[in-house]
Amino acid sequence: MPDAMPAKTAGTRPRILHLITDPRRRGAQNLARDLHRELRRRGQASALRALAPHPDAHPDAPDTRATTVLGPGRLHPATLRALRAAARTADLVVAHGSSTLPACALALAGTRTPFVYVSIGDPRHWTASPLRRLRTGVLLHRAAVVTALADEARGVLRDRFRLPAGRVRTIPNARAADRYPPADGEAGRRAARHALGLPADGLLVAWIGAIAPEKRLDLALDALDRLPDVRLPDVRLPDVRLAVAGDGPQRAALEQHPAAARAHFLGTLADPGPLYRAADALLLTSDSEGVPGVLIEAGLAGLPAVATDVGWVRSVVRDGVTGALVAPGDPLALAEALAKVLAGDRAALGAAARAHTLAQNELGVVTDAWQGLFTEVWRRS
Repeated sequence: MPDAMPAKTAGTRPRILHLITDPRRRGAQNLARDLHRELRRRGQASALRALAPHPDAHPDAPDTRATTVLGPGRLHPATLRALRAAARTADLVVAHGSSTLPACALALAGTRTPFVYVSIGDPRHWTASPLRRLRTGVLLHRAAVVTALADEARGVLRDRFRLPAGRVRTIPNARAADRYPPADGEAGRRAARHALGLPADGLLVAWIGAIAPEKRLDLALDALDRLPDVRLPDVRLPDVRLAVAGDGPQRAALEQHPAAARAHFLGTLADPGPLYRAADALLLTSDSEGVPGVLIEAGLAGLPAVATDVGWVRSVVRDGVTGALVAPGDPLALAEALAKVLAGDRAALGAAARAHTLAQNELGVVTDAWQGLFTEVWRRS
């Protein structure tokens, strides 16, 4: 295997096994891959495994080809046996994503290998029922440490599942800054648009994510439809277009939306970096989120964001400073906020967004925190 670990720990740093649900490019998987690569770059033993395949993971994508899949299903007995065997070569397992929590709790029971669970979403959303809350709480208590992406999320985890204070830590979501450089002036913006087949002129808003119900692309299209009705003093917005990067079950239906004539459906992009450089703003319309990686990527690329104020989004988007926050489910409020950002000083908003994400969410800074936690858990276990 290309990322096989040595049989014994070298020096004073533990061997890390990162576990993801499947090989797709999604939020939890992206964080795991970036952290895995950065640890290996620093000389720390690290491996990456996926529980199961997924039909939406393109077989020719580099991330898919490079990811070893453990079994046929996320909680299949063969998968759990393979995970238990893989954990014998590690000192610590890091579980990224909801399905990895029960997998680790089951497969690692009775072993000496501890696991850290990375909570990326909003538990108030995905444990709404009492039964699910109880079941999730039992599983979380099996983890050596649970990490949250923001301090507010840490408080929710502690209170909702009665976790000891020392067992819940805050480590922000992260991306590598060198993968999301800002556009090199107007020429760089035009080059990025040309590469993506987008119009060279006019204002362009990026929307990136799975085209699924909770991401609310319909709300983005509704807001786009209402933009011409927004009136700002002494401001007349030119035609605004929407670039949609992603795929999912609602795509075909939303391509028939009245505003779709001014939208460009690009499909899933292997690298969203060019779209950030091509756009004038990012739009996030979700009903539920943790700390979305797209907001961090856009911030690193110097792009202001208009986002629904859900989950822990405000830890990245600072209202009036790096972009705008609005209540979820309100297309008129989104249209008004988007108009203000597009008509305002986008360069200043983008510069503030980049400074904020570099200080808080840059991969190198966050990896330092992860390495400290790994060493602490390993020595304690």
